[in-house]
Amino acid sequence: MTELNGQILLDMLDGGLRGLSYHRKLVDALNVFPVPDGDTGTNMTLTLKSAVAEAHTADVSTIADVALKFSKGALKGARGNSGVILSQIIKGFAVAFVGKETATSHDFAEGMRKGTEIAYAAVTRPKEGTILTVIRVMAEAATEVTKKKSSEIDIIKLFDEILAAGEEALRLTPEQLPVLKSAGVVDAGGKGLLSVFEGFRTILIGGEMPEGEADEEQEAEHENEQPDLDAFSDEHDLENIKFAYCTEFFIINLNKATTTDDVDQFREALMNIGDCVLVIGDLQLVKVHVHTNEPDKAFRYALQMGELSGVKVENMLEQNRALKARAEEKRQEALSQRKDNALIAICAGSGFEMIFKDLGVDEVIEGGQTMNPSVFDILNAVNRVNANRVYVFPNNSNIILAANQVKDLTKTEVVVVPTKNVPQGITSVLAFMSESGAEENLKNMEEANARVKTGQVTHAVKNTRMNGFSIKEGDIIGLNDKVIVAKSHDLDETVIETVQAVAAEDSQLVTLYYGEDVKEEEAEALTVKLTERFPSLEVLAYPGGQPHYYYLFAIE
Repeated sequence: MTELNGQILLDMLDGGLRGLSYHRKLVDALNVFPVPDGDTGTNMTLTLKSAVAEAHTADVSTIADVALKFSKGALKGARGNSGVILSQIIKGFAVAFVGKETATSHDFAEGMRKGTEIAYAAVTRPKEGTILTVIRVMAEAATEVTKKKSSEIDIIKLFDEILAAGEEALRLTPEQLPVLKSAGVVDAGGKGLLSVFEGFRTILIGGEMPEGEADEEQEAEHENEQPDLDAFSDEHDLENIKFAYCTEFFIINLNKATTTDDVDQFREALMNIGDCVLVIGDLQLVKVHVHTNEPDKAFRYALQMGELSGVKVENMLEQNRALKARAEEKRQEALSQRKDNALIAICAGSGFEMIFKDLGVDEVIEGGQTMNPSVFDILNAVNRVNANRVYVFPNNSNIILAANQVKDLTKTEVVVVPTKNVPQGITSVLAFMSESGAEENLKNMEEANARVKTGQVTHAVKNTRMNGFSIKEGDIIGLNDKVIVAKSHDLDETVIETVQAVAAEDSQLVTLYYGEDVKEEEAEALTVKLTERFPSLEVLAYPGGQPHYYYLFAIE
């Protein structure tokens, strides 16, 4: 597809609205300021709803009319700073599509460039690390892609480049705005903008758009994107709010004598009585937004140019008090539901996840060989389980250090049980006693693990000589605590040799956990072979689902 027509653009706009609506609560939650200038996700959604409704009155035979109506609807419905900036981005497409029946990839890139230019001009003191940065980087990517070819390129491919650039720009916003970094979140407006463009692309590729809003389970997937309220500085506390009244209105039916210079002087006058000033529009309609302690002056200045409409004044001091009260209620509720103990296990494989859940583990983090979770991943899990004391089972020697770093990042007591593999983790969880203290539990787990020997069977990824074995890439190898104890080209043979090397004379039970590359019937056949080879051992097999390792096993 190298061209968009009016109907396709209208369908894209519907998809963008649904994409934003679906993530509205998440975008709202990313708002880091204790005094929100309205909720970002809600403001952007309501702005887009007005824009899309107006676009549906357009003549779809020409893309110019759809874009023009979309732009007018956005300006009429713009709410809050985020909504106003979004309306200016949208205006760029109306400018770029003037007089066009269809739009090419070059036209779309030009719309993004114009939208960026207009949005930056609308903000009196633009800040990087916001929605402005995200649209600028996306527009630059679109321009770069279309400049490479004189002929038109596929618009879906263009969107792939645009979204990749936008995601990277959004990821870097905390590095540009300290308040985002302190709260541990990305910019809310930028996230909302990406949700819109993702909706556009989904429609273009013929995908299904979600209806309504994401439910709690789906939003939980983005838990690590939620702001850390305790990380806020006092910059936006009550005593530091310089301008208390968020004031918004339209100037309509402008006097015939009013000029663009008058509008510019009006903007300057507002900057002298407040901040966060936005004055956008033309001599037919002007949208005004300002934070001030003198909304009456803003009204008087505006009345010199025309009539007022859609007047809204909100007390941000009152908003701040209400927000803090709600936050305190949530904190108290969380404290009342707090458990004494919680367990977190780290593993790879759906089978192991089910085993840990069945054993009473509260949270399972996906991770293991070649996919170690970060300190932040573990910290988020500790915060989610809401307990006074949290036991963490890393189940991998490469994760123990990261788990220990979490202790200094939370007020919760974190006890890291230094399990080096999943069988050790399972043994430790079985030894856990909720009524015992951390010291006693660690002692019991250590004693339990001392009675269990573990082994792993995997394949070699390179040629080497180690532990008396000449290993070639692809060989099946058996290990006991990182020491190679068996090697062959036959999987079952390697498992049998590894069990023989690891088992002690008084061993009674072998528990096999087979990986994602082993079928259930293959594992069951192996248990028969092991029983025949070691009559004194009881052999059990369970699906672990782990990658890379054919078998992990425990012998006790």
